[in-house]
Amino acid sequence: MTGPLDGLKVVELAGLGAAPYACMLLADLGADVLRLERGDPDAEPKETWDVLNRSRASVAVDLKNPAGRELVLELCEQANVLVEGFRPGVMERLGLGPTEVMARNPRLVYGRLTGYGQEGPLSARAGHDINYVAISGALWPIGRAGERPVPALNLVGDFGGGALFLVFGVLAALYEAEKSGEGQVVDAAMVDGTASMTALTHAMLNAGFWIEERGANLLDTGAPFYEVYETKDGGFVAVGAIEAKFFSKLLDGLGLAASDVPAQMDRSHWPEVKERFRAIFLSRTRDEWTTIFAGTDACVTPVLSLSEASRHPFNKARGVFTTDGSQPEVAPRFSKTPGAVSRPAQAAGSGTREGLGRWGISAERQAALQAAGAFG
Repeated sequence: MTGPLDGLKVVELAGLGAAPYACMLLADLGADVLRLERGDPDAEPKETWDVLNRSRASVAVDLKNPAGRELVLELCEQANVLVEGFRPGVMERLGLGPTEVMARNPRLVYGRLTGYGQEGPLSARAGHDINYVAISGALWPIGRAGERPVPALNLVGDFGGGALFLVFGVLAALYEAEKSGEGQVVDAAMVDGTASMTALTHAMLNAGFWIEERGANLLDTGAPFYEVYETKDGGFVAVGAIEAKFFSKLLDGLGLAASDVPAQMDRSHWPEVKERFRAIFLSRTRDEWTTIFAGTDACVTPVLSLSEASRHPFNKARGVFTTDGSQPEVAPRFSKTPGAVSRPAQAAGSGTREGLGRWGISAERQAALQAAGAFG
């Protein structure tokens, strides 16, 4: 292991989406994460497509088997963190809730990730990113004037409001446990985290600078200088020239003088300025505009596809993606203790022997667990 979290031991109860991403982040930064899931304890460690499961061992466990549950509790005795992403009540029904687990290890941080939280009127309801973002108020403003709100993939609720806030909460709880000697439950709800990320929008709304009309504001494509424009070849460029000095550079690249357009912050003229910009951007290809604005602070960049991004000169020079371009590299970066993708995502259960052995579960004990059905 390498990274600033080297020495941290994490038990992950495998789920989908946001919780695995949170555990990927911890593992990339050096945490020793055991991903407990259904699988074959003697499977070959073949690489799989699921990048979210990288950097950690996959251990086969049957949570419904008494021996499997006991194994989880045994692992939790030496773990610093447990992460689970099931609906409220599932872990309690399995006999692996906070009461049972923390009775075995009072210092453990018990990380829980759900959409609506552990309590409240919607806590037991099913949902996905789009639902959590909608309830939080974050979906409403995203979109163009006169059109429906547009979900930003599952980046906002699952990964931003969910996984990142879970990691933030877990690390904060670990810091507190160092002082108090006691762990605690971290209740990370995607609705909560997503709502938190709208703080700036709420601030602008409170100040009267934001109106609740889609596509009419500074950051929602209302402004001509914060917009995506189509180019001659069907490509797109992203423009984010908010500050006056950057707006001036944008005008230079477009071949316009300041006197050719109304005042930048005059909202009444935004639609006509946007139409003028639109026509100009359609006169050249995406790559031509990229060349024109290269080396300037006009805040104009090409809109790249996922595969293009991995090949872009900047991303290659900085190493934003792995050398084969198949996945993003570890983030953030550390000057003294860099993280690393320590292993690719591998077949379910293929890390059982090695992972449990590293946590002190002997071969004899593993054989007894397997005989008892703990591995499923």
